[in-house]
Amino acid sequence: MPATKKVLLVLLILSVCKVSVGQQMPFNPVSYRIYSPFLLNPAIAGSKDFFSMDLLAGFTGQSNSQLISGNTRLMKKQPEYLQAPATSTYTNFGVGGFLFRDYQAPGNFYSTGGAATFAYHIPVDREALSFISIGASAKAIFHHFNGDTINHILSKNFTFPEADFGVYFYNPSFFAGISGTNLLPVRKDTSISYAVPISRQYNFIIGYKFVLSRSINLVLEPSIMVFTDDSLSFNARENIEPVIRLYASNFCIGTYFNDYSKVSFFFQYRYPRFYVGTYFALPKETAYYKKAITAEIAVGLNLSHSKGGYTKNALW
Repeated sequence: MPATKKVLLVLLILSVCKVSVGQQMPFNPVSYRIYSPFLLNPAIAGSKDFFSMDLLAGFTGQSNSQLISGNTRLMKKQPEYLQAPATSTYTNFGVGGFLFRDYQAPGNFYSTGGAATFAYHIPVDREALSFISIGASAKAIFHHFNGDTINHILSKNFTFPEADFGVYFYNPSFFAGISGTNLLPVRKDTSISYAVPISRQYNFIIGYKFVLSRSINLVLEPSIMVFTDDSLSFNARENIEPVIRLYASNFCIGTYFNDYSKVSFFFQYRYPRFYVGTYFALPKETAYYKKAITAEIAVGLNLSHSKGGYTKNALW
């Protein structure tokens, strides 16, 4: 059995360990787990060889959220040789960052914040196709609690730092990573008996790319995301979130089991310089006009000199 498949088998077994769902921040838009996964694991920043900028917006009833993020692998110039033009090469350093705003209604709070991310990528084979990366993020978050007039609780503002850390392995066919987000202690205001809705979160992701047809660039990518917090209780429907992507050349369609009470699907079309994507989640047992649907839109920009960033098969 090839080494990569052995690692895949071991990690899939580990993914059924005792886990629980906590609160992530940002929690919305939901589709950032698809389009900007380095927010969950900072070690992913710079794993693509182009400068990616992503803009996401989501709407569920009166709730809305916005997020802008970017990440890249840093470059360095090679020394000139005779008449040869100057060239650049990739370093081992990846950087990224994001800003978000998440408003929940009907509810009593909204959050906004940002982060700076740094990652170091270590090649583990001679061809430099497989890497292990280590990354960390420093975050600053502002949280506003509107208060509760029924219980005579006043509004309150919270400003606090947070930190994330992750490890990630990847090559053209396989990826797996583990990370911890919101690692600093959770805040609580004892004077109003209110805790900021955020908890320490442990995240696990694993996926494999199966080439179904090289002639038409057809690739199937199943993956699993597992989330847990310090409580370590287990509910498979809440803790394990599969994702299935099907690529056909520059087009991608998929589903994400973020909420098993809803049917979700997403589309993405990738151009050389940008992509457009959507994400929808529809209630299963309730008519859509009785319960708000989730609708999100994503736009990605390739800001590097390479014009083939979003369409290279190796980057799938």
